[in-house]
Amino acid sequence: MTIGVGGSTIEIELNKLSNMTADVVAISETEFQARISKAQQLMREQNVCALYLDAGTNLHYFTGLKWYKSERMVGAILPVDGDLEFIAPHFEESSLRDNMLIQGNYNGWHEDESPYQLFANVLTKMGFTQGKVAIDESAAFFIFDGLRKTAPTFEFSNGADISAPCRQIKSSVEIALMQRAKDMTIEVHKAAARILRPGISTIEVTNFIHEAHKCVGASGSSFCIVLFGIATSYPHGVKDPQILQDNDWVLIDTGCLLHGYNSDITRTYAYGEATDEQRIAWQVEKDAQAAGFAAAQLNSPCSAVDDAARAVITENGYGPDYNLPGLPHRTGHGCGLDIHEWPYLLRGNKTPLATGMAFSNEPMLVIVQKFGIRLEDHFYMGEHGPIWFTEPSYSVDDPFGLEV
Repeated sequence: MTIGVGGSTIEIELNKLSNMTADVVAISETEFQARISKAQQLMREQNVCALYLDAGTNLHYFTGLKWYKSERMVGAILPVDGDLEFIAPHFEESSLRDNMLIQGNYNGWHEDESPYQLFANVLTKMGFTQGKVAIDESAAFFIFDGLRKTAPTFEFSNGADISAPCRQIKSSVEIALMQRAKDMTIEVHKAAARILRPGISTIEVTNFIHEAHKCVGASGSSFCIVLFGIATSYPHGVKDPQILQDNDWVLIDTGCLLHGYNSDITRTYAYGEATDEQRIAWQVEKDAQAAGFAAAQLNSPCSAVDDAARAVITENGYGPDYNLPGLPHRTGHGCGLDIHEWPYLLRGNKTPLATGMAFSNEPMLVIVQKFGIRLEDHFYMGEHGPIWFTEPSYSVDDPFGLEV
């Protein structure tokens, strides 16, 4: 039996877990203000008079306000100089103010009024009747469409030109939050491995992982992909649950939220004995992940990480390129308030690696209709190069390094 896999129960493992967030430090108001100042500096450089922040992670990142996207426009206008102007339904004012960290003027619209006209009116009030307005790249098309039709004298641009340069460089506080979230998830991974037994379903394991993340102090719901057997060859899963059998191949990809920041870790191993083919492929995956990490050097392009990982896979007879069996997707993604965010470890991405960037490293190896292997850990760029948030999987026989 693979070391650390099986031998326990759901009840025992949940009782062993405890809250890991007592000493966590949240993002301060001072840091939110610094983010706003950085955005305004970029706006001046890009000749942008105002930036619209839509409900979601950009609004959260710059203002501290957590709000959900819906059919109603909720957001804030950040002018190149001056204070925030929030735009939202009148009836949500009390709730929004209760959730605000950075304060600003509240501009409410009633259900029979146009939020887009209100947006144009607020720009006029701020002294803007024309110029470039950047729109949150995550805003729904209906919002953008309403704004451009109502305010045709403005030029609209992609807000990612401002938000991405800000968000892709993490502060020490952000790194610490991500570190703790990943520490929490790796403990949940170990617990999930121990509850495995023949006859357990992927649904039972998924439910356990949700409860386990709550036990260690995660905020919000965790995400989870649990796959057994052939289903592991589908990178993001299959529609039907599976039942674990002896010597099944197991892939678990999960993460949680801590003050909005994501963890995201994947482990792949055998419940029982791995086949010779699985052992060989597992080591190729581990070597590819290690090669990607070694290539992640300051000022190198993001593409260098993908190139290095993909080269190992190709050298071992898989691929080439994105062909199967092999690595069908990018090697990694940025991570923060969004589980997938800029920049991406992708062929052709010339963005230079810089101190404070944080990424997944997961060059998944897919053997069609047999099995898949994803070993996913995250790293961030320190002052002298890459630093793992979590130690990579140790070996196919001891995936969590329990006997090292």
